[in-house]
Amino acid sequence: MSDSRRKILVTSALPYANGSPHMGHLVEYIQTDIWVRFQKLRGHDCIYVCASDSHGTPIMLKARELGITPEELTEGYSKEFVNDFADFGIGFDNYHTTHSPENEALVASMYRKLRDSGDIYSRTIEQMYDEREGMFLPDRFVMGTCPNCKAEDQYGDACENCNKATSPETLIDPKSVLSGTTPVKRESEHFFFRLSDYEDRLRQWMRDSALDKNVVSKLEEWFEAGLQDWDISRDAPYFGFRIPETQDKYFYVWLDAPVGYMASFKHLCDRRDDLEFDEYWAAGSDAELYHFIGKDIMYFHTLFWPAVLNGSGYRTPTSVFAHGFLTVDGQKMSKSRGTFIKARTYLDNLNPEFLRYYYAAKLGPTIEDIDLNLEDFVARVNSDLVGKLVNIASRCAGFIHKRFDGELARELPDEALFAQVADASETIAGHYERREYSKAMRLIMALADKANRYIDDHKPWVMAKDEDRLPDVQLVCTQGINLFRSLMIYLAPVLPTVAAATREFLGEDSWQWQDAVTPRLGATVRKFKPLLMRVEASQVEKMVEQSKQNAPAPAAVDDEYISIDDFMKVDLRIARIEQAEPVEGADKLLALTLDLGDGRRQVFAGIKAAYDPAELEGRHVIVVANLAPRKMRFGVSEGMVLAAGPGGEDIFLLSPDDGAAPGMRVK
Repeated sequence: MSDSRRKILVTSALPYANGSPHMGHLVEYIQTDIWVRFQKLRGHDCIYVCASDSHGTPIMLKARELGITPEELTEGYSKEFVNDFADFGIGFDNYHTTHSPENEALVASMYRKLRDSGDIYSRTIEQMYDEREGMFLPDRFVMGTCPNCKAEDQYGDACENCNKATSPETLIDPKSVLSGTTPVKRESEHFFFRLSDYEDRLRQWMRDSALDKNVVSKLEEWFEAGLQDWDISRDAPYFGFRIPETQDKYFYVWLDAPVGYMASFKHLCDRRDDLEFDEYWAAGSDAELYHFIGKDIMYFHTLFWPAVLNGSGYRTPTSVFAHGFLTVDGQKMSKSRGTFIKARTYLDNLNPEFLRYYYAAKLGPTIEDIDLNLEDFVARVNSDLVGKLVNIASRCAGFIHKRFDGELARELPDEALFAQVADASETIAGHYERREYSKAMRLIMALADKANRYIDDHKPWVMAKDEDRLPDVQLVCTQGINLFRSLMIYLAPVLPTVAAATREFLGEDSWQWQDAVTPRLGATVRKFKPLLMRVEASQVEKMVEQSKQNAPAPAAVDDEYISIDDFMKVDLRIARIEQAEPVEGADKLLALTLDLGDGRRQVFAGIKAAYDPAELEGRHVIVVANLAPRKMRFGVSEGMVLAAGPGGEDIFLLSPDDGAAPGMRVK
């Protein structure tokens, strides 16, 4: 091993808990997991933590729309994240949530330190307000034209085209994302962090942190433009942590979200005796701290976050690693084309190791976008993993099992060839360390080609026909299996499941990186089982079709009106409520069993505050009968009961005239 034992803490950006993970998300988590697994394989103490980003207005509004609490919404998505990530082999040491007591305590403590030192101050500002919705608008709920590059349809916090920070007030022709109306300005007291005082300290951190040149270039642009003080507060209503000593002010999600890294680690420390929080986070810590993020959130992680950490007395990141976006077949992911693929849809159709390898073969240390070309995906997986890598073992293992009772020879017939593979160890390790995964994959596959040529040249299947040459068969196949073993150790960070199956075949409990340079001789191996099967184009086509089916119907051209033809499609029917009961775990929902005359359906309705379930049974209501079934956390809702009113206790079911019968259509 070329370096001494290191103490490393690694994070990925926190996934926002208001949607399912998809192929774009997985670029980052797979990239991070590969790096972490590599560090552990090298023998370092490497901890990988993450959490669900569980605060903010979008979560509050989506929960309101679904008739559940924000906590219920984020808990549901967090479980989905945990399950999907685990099935992709992403090995967090701890996965938590930003809506946690650890995070609340840390944010409040850091806020007070910054406030007491003068780094936080308050002033009255004019803020965008949606009069139709009756609320102040978060930055990302205002869209308009970027004042810098003039790109249209940009959010009010940052331009995705030029990557410069913006504000809703600076957007040209701003519109509310909620209502589509033009917001007005209203005054409100807000709290600000003095980012403008941190330029010298941030420049020093930039020089010390070995950032990618593209990230440094963006930082220089932001320094040249001048750092602006950062609004860290939001007005009620807001789902988040209330700011200490205030009644209606909340921490902006972008303040408590990165503190979630610390909180997740704190949560882990509280359950492990061998970890101390301050050893990793105190100023002057000798531990290494790395954040893997997308290039769209560089501003927050390379300016705000290091400054907040420094100002509140904590250490700053060793470095921040930014990556690009994912395109599919050369274009942005598209729901209509079926290329907006959820993680679970992929898992339902394909081996997760295939995607891990394909991403690794594309990834480098820069912020350049990577493309998932579905045709190339099939070809590369079959060629590299099945045709080259696994083929080495499958061509040799059968002979060892059948002819030699699973026993490997006690020597290698071509030590020079094995030395070529062993000598590549530090080069490949350097590629992993610098996140040059694509270079590592190319070198490993070049070595796999050499191993296959060796087997082709010696043809053990021909030698096995001659009893006098059986000792040579054992030698050649031992050579092949050892070449395969070394390559699998190199690939273990990328293919953890295949690596585990290979260790089982070889009778090894664990590997360290340096094991690749020492052959395994004279040992007994088990019967070889197929490690990977070829991927068929039909599997990818099925995944794309399922993604098209899961995509929402296209929106009407005119956002304000529907045509009479659209209205005539709505099937309004009279239904009788046969049963009504509360939904366990939901504050606002009732589960209604409806008789529509031609069958029974279950519908969830957010009317719990207005109606006693016992009083509803036997009542007739109007229901939208041809609404597509909607899968919710509590089951499937198979329609919509019509009601009117402002909400809460003041909501009123629409009832038909007396004499109506279930199944009758409403004209």
